[in-house]
Amino acid sequence: MTDNTPIKHMRTIKSFVKRAGRTTTRQQYALNEYATSYKINFCDLVTDFNQYYATSQALVLEIGFGMGDSLVKMAKEIPTTNFLGIEVHEPGVGNILDHIHSNNLSNLRIMQHDAVEVLHKMIADNSLTGVQIFFPDPWHKKRHHKRRLVNADFIKLLVRKLKTDGFIHFATDWQQYADEVLELFTKDNELKNDHNGFATRPNSRPITKFEKRGQALKHNVWDIVVHKK
Repeated sequence: MTDNTPIKHMRTIKSFVKRAGRTTTRQQYALNEYATSYKINFCDLVTDFNQYYATSQALVLEIGFGMGDSLVKMAKEIPTTNFLGIEVHEPGVGNILDHIHSNNLSNLRIMQHDAVEVLHKMIADNSLTGVQIFFPDPWHKKRHHKRRLVNADFIKLLVRKLKTDGFIHFATDWQQYADEVLELFTKDNELKNDHNGFATRPNSRPITKFEKRGQALKHNVWDIVVHKK
């Protein structure tokens, strides 16, 4: 069954801005040589993602994987889960393609597209085991808050795509954003939070280079883990 949500109801304010980051020679080579093997193209149809993996198993979506180092680590450490990473920035896409190839990861595939549109159009309802959103842009200026990825409508969309007991794991080093997302999750009656608030960082979430830099500057990180009832 296709998702017949009219395009006019889809979020039109993007939560990202494509930055003109420098793509290295290695990353560009990976984009040229490995995209056809490990990158899934966007289409307008609900998709059976099992066809892109060596084994049919639980599927976890990560939105905004950055350079992809932590997602690669998770894929290596949890081979019994298939991971689908979405990122729009070319250097990160090139970097993760290089790592997927060099590590021969059959359980990690990526897309370079707007995650909201992918969720609306390609991902079947009740199909995801989990969704990971680690350190999204906090759009910290008040006039930019409307650009934040996680809002009530987006949460409803994620819940629809999750299997029963499927998880959403959100992490940020911006406390105001963390408080806002926790409140949104708490208000959604289709979600449960076994931690009664913020969670201790699960061992399954690797510490990123970004997070290590933040720790050196004494920045806190807030993890939130909730499940679909």
